[in-house]
Amino acid sequence: MKNEDGLSDFMKFAYKCNKVRDLEEAFEEYPVENEWHKGKIENVLRETDVQYNSYEIGDIVFVKEYYYPDGNIGNNHFFVIIDQNNMAVPIENFGMLLSSNLNKLKYKSNKILKRNEQNKLYKDSIVKTDVIYKILNSQIIFKIGKVDNNKIEEYKSSFYQNNKETKK
Repeated sequence: MKNEDGLSDFMKFAYKCNKVRDLEEAFEEYPVENEWHKGKIENVLRETDVQYNSYEIGDIVFVKEYYYPDGNIGNNHFFVIIDQNNMAVPIENFGMLLSSNLNKLKYKSNKILKRNEQNKLYKDSIVKTDVIYKILNSQIIFKIGKVDNNKIEEYKSSFYQNNKETKK
């Protein structure tokens, strides 16, 4: 359910817990150098990429490089869109970082996402459910696949569980 400001109750909760971050913070714990694709688009694309002008909840997207506050360049990474703010222009997406570093499964907030035909991931990956990142359409290079709604709800539930103490 969206409120008058365009944010869902889920995103209001995330903001209240101070768990919504700008995209430039996404690469600190999950450096792209540790991912199978090494941040290189040519390692990801299997066929001609399709350009999208809009994205939906559940889409797995590849986000292009951006600049850290210190001027260094952050590299490309995958995210799954878990919510959107459709009131603002351009559309603001909210996503959770995907990582192929399965060693990070030891953290309870990281959930496994097995590769399949729908998500089109190259390898089994994790979804980091403890933080949500703001992603503008202009920061997205392309969409590679989709995660079903049940998984999105699982990730949101994990986020709620991990942050319920913060809300109090």
